[in-house]
Amino acid sequence: MRIIFEEHQYNLSDIGDNLKGLSELQDVEKKVSVGYVGYFYNPTVKDCVFILPKVLLSDCKGSDIVADVKYKDKDGVEHNIRPEDIINPEGQEKYLSAEYRKFIYEFAVWIYRALCVYRNLNPQSKAVYYRQLPQEGHGKRHQANTYLDIILSMMRFNNENQNYFMFTLKNLHSGQNKINWTKTISKSNAVIQEGNAVYLNPINKKRTINFDEELFVIFFSILNHLNEQYGFKAPINYQYELIKGKRFQTYINGFGKTKLRQIKYKYFADKALQMWDMCYAFFDATHKLAINTEQKEYLLAKSFEHVFEAMIEELLGDKDIPKGLKEQADGKRIDHLYTYEALTISNDQRDEIYYIGDSKYYKSGHRLGYESIYKQYTYARNVIQWNINLFLNNAPDDWNDEEKKDWEDDRMRYKNIRLRDDSKDSLTEGYNVIPNFFISAFVYPDHRYVANENIFNHKGKNTHIQYQFEDRLFDRDTLILSHYDVNFLYVIYLYARNKNGEKALWRQKTRELFRDKIRTVLQEKYDFYAMKGFGNPFAGEQVIREHFKELQGKLYRPYSDRNLYALALEKKEGLDSTKSDVYKLLENHFIISKVNLGDNPREELEKEVDKYQKQHPYIATPSRWLPEYHVERYLDRYFVVGMYHDKEHWDWITGKNDRGSLIYNVRLDKKRHGAQTKSRIRAMRPLFAIIYEEDKPEDYHVFKIHDFAEMSEERMRQAMYPTNHGGPNGDYFIFRFDEEVNIGRFNINALINFHRISDKESFVEGAPLYPTGKELMKYKQY
Repeated sequence: MRIIFEEHQYNLSDIGDNLKGLSELQDVEKKVSVGYVGYFYNPTVKDCVFILPKVLLSDCKGSDIVADVKYKDKDGVEHNIRPEDIINPEGQEKYLSAEYRKFIYEFAVWIYRALCVYRNLNPQSKAVYYRQLPQEGHGKRHQANTYLDIILSMMRFNNENQNYFMFTLKNLHSGQNKINWTKTISKSNAVIQEGNAVYLNPINKKRTINFDEELFVIFFSILNHLNEQYGFKAPINYQYELIKGKRFQTYINGFGKTKLRQIKYKYFADKALQMWDMCYAFFDATHKLAINTEQKEYLLAKSFEHVFEAMIEELLGDKDIPKGLKEQADGKRIDHLYTYEALTISNDQRDEIYYIGDSKYYKSGHRLGYESIYKQYTYARNVIQWNINLFLNNAPDDWNDEEKKDWEDDRMRYKNIRLRDDSKDSLTEGYNVIPNFFISAFVYPDHRYVANENIFNHKGKNTHIQYQFEDRLFDRDTLILSHYDVNFLYVIYLYARNKNGEKALWRQKTRELFRDKIRTVLQEKYDFYAMKGFGNPFAGEQVIREHFKELQGKLYRPYSDRNLYALALEKKEGLDSTKSDVYKLLENHFIISKVNLGDNPREELEKEVDKYQKQHPYIATPSRWLPEYHVERYLDRYFVVGMYHDKEHWDWITGKNDRGSLIYNVRLDKKRHGAQTKSRIRAMRPLFAIIYEEDKPEDYHVFKIHDFAEMSEERMRQAMYPTNHGGPNGDYFIFRFDEEVNIGRFNINALINFHRISDKESFVEGAPLYPTGKELMKYKQY
């Protein structure tokens, strides 16, 4: 086997005829390089040429060397191995250990399998060139000592000779169930029953040793091993007890050749000889196979970075990414994108965030270019804007019905994505942290495929940060970019086997590992705190509003409890963040606890707040000093918060009905979404109604409730209830109002959003909420 490395610059004198017939070589200063990865048979040198990926090379003082492989001279001094040293088998024998040569043979199979899977998953791709690989035959023989030659020959023989197997086995077993009466009568005892002789143990006509079947068992056992080890799909349709596990390993270790030599001279048919030849070659990689040396054969990937990207995407990315998210509107395209648990939330929450990845197929230890880093920041900005547009705007009017449906489907699909504090609850205006990372490849020095951890921080600069203002992690313009290496051999192994269960397991583990490693990067650069207000429940929010400029980008609300805040302060050498002006400002109004990302601080903070409250009880303003309709007068009373559809509905509420009175309706029919039970409403006896227009909770009216009533569907029609929204339908509970009143300004959108997140199972869009005055006060603005 001849070994060439992808994109290495070879001298013409070194490369010789090894690449003769392979097109698209690039001449650079009288040197040649090849931009392929894969395998081809070169009839000029009468041998197979395997082109290894450049990831197996590393840079040493400006020159390529074979990564993590050295040889010792006669004095015992270690030297690096150059790609030129091991082109030919003589150099491989001289410079490479037996272990590394074995690795190369097996790696050829994995590359072949990976390229086959890529071709099947991407039938339209032009990245892989294929022509039929070596065949066994009776022509001129040559040294075909690659593991790949042998395996492919066995696979092809199995596929093309199913009729031969069936015919041979049928003849072998014909007549075996017939009783040999001569031997049965002479060698076994009979039982006499009612005058008849009954033989309990008849002897069948069966040969004791069947050498044909031994060969078949060995052949199919090898195929079974290849299926399990490399993910091939060779059919085995015969019910033999195959050689497996430790027993098969003994065959690999030498017993296989011994066994085959014992039965070799039992075969005369051409097919049986071919089977024996291939089985022996499998156990002895230097055995000669008969192949046709005149045919040009290859399986080559041009621009292997596209194959590497496809492998990572298949193993890591989400499927069916919406229009405009991965293929972005400005022409840019993200390599890998998926949604997974957000970085700043506790692990028991369901909120997710976009993870943005870019594959970099480099030599070992290669540094990133500035252009790549800049593009990756642009991807993140585009994702942020796409998500904001999705939830702030409706589908464009000129879209067709199918496109508008896709828009609504995307809203449902990404409803757990929170990129910033709610747009209409602009208390912190904080943005979530979007994980953004590069993925390149590494190879273990011992060339192992499987390890407990297959992801590492990149050996070079691992983290890049871009920002507009210092110390503002929760800011749209602060973007953090990490760089990780994955075990290249394991990725090839997993992709080539193409087993969905294994891929799903790795996907989950890798996503979790990426999340944790990015959290580690953040915690190396920032101190994270969780905080909750104490004392006057409204003073903390007031502080945030009054000191918005100092706190912008430092605060965010990632937790389902909207009264909990995340605080991030950049670590600075020689400065304790608890001594900073920001921390001192906040500690006067909040209980602050240092946290690790992923922890849920709620229980701890609530204990600290309760402890503080007992020591420093909050004394509310005496009710006699409060305005008549101040909510603090009614902390234990219930409010109904409901919406109306449009102007016609509003007109009906405000008097355009058969009684000319102020009324508001809620559903009672259990079959309808968002329906209430009248017993529950009567038990709460709401005192005030906060009514807002659909999708505009910031614009609301407040009415004092006079009394309640029930109305049937027929009575609602008599009351002239609008029909443009499908009503009336079923029974209703009616609130009758007195006058409209002023209770101050409250962030009703934040109240709704809190229930939308915390009551995911029971929350219904547009259905009334029934907060107490105490809960409502948490959302007071002024």
